[in-house]
Amino acid sequence: MSHDKDIRVEQAKIAFEDFSYRAKIKFGGKVVSQMTLLNVEVEVSGRKGSRARGRGSMPLGNVWSFPSKIYSQDDTLGTMKRMATIFCPLTEEYREFGHPVEINHFLEQGYLKAAGKLEKEIGLAERIPKLCTLVTASPFDAAIHDAYGRLHGMNVYRTYSESFMNYDLSFYLGPAFAGQYLDRFTLGEPKARMPLYHLVGALDPLTALESGAQIPDGHPVTLSEWIRQEGLTHFKIKLNGDDLAWDLNRMVSVDKVCRQEIGGQREWVYSADFNERCPHVDYLVEILKKFAEETPAGFSRLQYIEQPTSRYLQDVPEQNMTHASSLKPVVIDESLTDLDSLKLAIKLGYSGVALKACKGQSQSLLMGAAAQAENLFLCVQDLTCPGASFLHSASLSARIPGVVAIEGNARQYCPEANRGWEKKYPGLFVIRDGTVETGVLTGPGLGFDYQD
Repeated sequence: MSHDKDIRVEQAKIAFEDFSYRAKIKFGGKVVSQMTLLNVEVEVSGRKGSRARGRGSMPLGNVWSFPSKIYSQDDTLGTMKRMATIFCPLTEEYREFGHPVEINHFLEQGYLKAAGKLEKEIGLAERIPKLCTLVTASPFDAAIHDAYGRLHGMNVYRTYSESFMNYDLSFYLGPAFAGQYLDRFTLGEPKARMPLYHLVGALDPLTALESGAQIPDGHPVTLSEWIRQEGLTHFKIKLNGDDLAWDLNRMVSVDKVCRQEIGGQREWVYSADFNERCPHVDYLVEILKKFAEETPAGFSRLQYIEQPTSRYLQDVPEQNMTHASSLKPVVIDESLTDLDSLKLAIKLGYSGVALKACKGQSQSLLMGAAAQAENLFLCVQDLTCPGASFLHSASLSARIPGVVAIEGNARQYCPEANRGWEKKYPGLFVIRDGTVETGVLTGPGLGFDYQD
């Protein structure tokens, strides 16, 4: 199929940026202290010869997307960087015209084959996870969407209709979606403002009594300081998942600090992220019940639980989430890599999905549509995304119905990577009332301009 608004990729190029964290993050039992950004620029052409450039940027979250039991963090990062160098010419070599969602659909198949070939070439003793491939490919997909919107002089979210797309959603999601397009599952205009979810990491001090050496950079250190400076109302609590007493104490302690700092001034909420560390569903059910006993008001503020047990759903089919989901929404994050994984999660009792820009703009939109059709709880998660990658994630959050808040923790752990962006988009990078000004993300392409 073809459309007069189709594009073709003519050129792609990549660059890497390295940043050190001001404070370490612990998740999934791993400690992370640095980030590498993959920046992509593509040039596309239209059927009538017009050209435009687009950009995409995303952290290579190797610790999260490639949690190896054999290789070091440097090793898995190196594998992702090598994949990026392979994906660049692979993207250029795809010579078909199409819509960005369509182009990514076919490119993804090539990316996965290339990852498999790389495994054999370098003799990896572990498979490269599909999630890892999606993260590496995501800035290429973002750049193509960005270029498409810029070529047509409009925000790319206004190009997800029958007037632009060659295929309806049945091509990607099955016959139940015949005659439907992504515009049915996205908003024509972004939400004006959205609450910002603040990450309470497992290593983060809550109060001055817990704080060790101060970080002399002018940014808050403790949870209390962050609340006072930014007027925060949404808190994502990282938990260990292998120590019920510690996890329960952490949740109760965070609730205590929030009551002290916020009090009756405004409402506030939590999410809890176990990063797959719970040994079984009973662990989660028990901690939820104990949290409700310790602080009923705190329990009422808990919005959802994120990926409590293993991402490999097919390996633990006995881990049915139905009981836990009856207490609070339980969402998949690491598990969500395609439509089949979504269907399996629903079968296993999960009640929501966490979308992520780092899995690709195209995939996030498609999974968002599929999740809405199933009436699932929806949220958009972060990957310590700074600068352009944060704006991409914010734009996605602001355009998906049902998503009520946005994550953005680079300001906490790697503010250096945000340098300059706070002047260009102060309403998104300078937090004062616990919210971000997503309504400004209406420009051409993904909705924002890059720093030159």
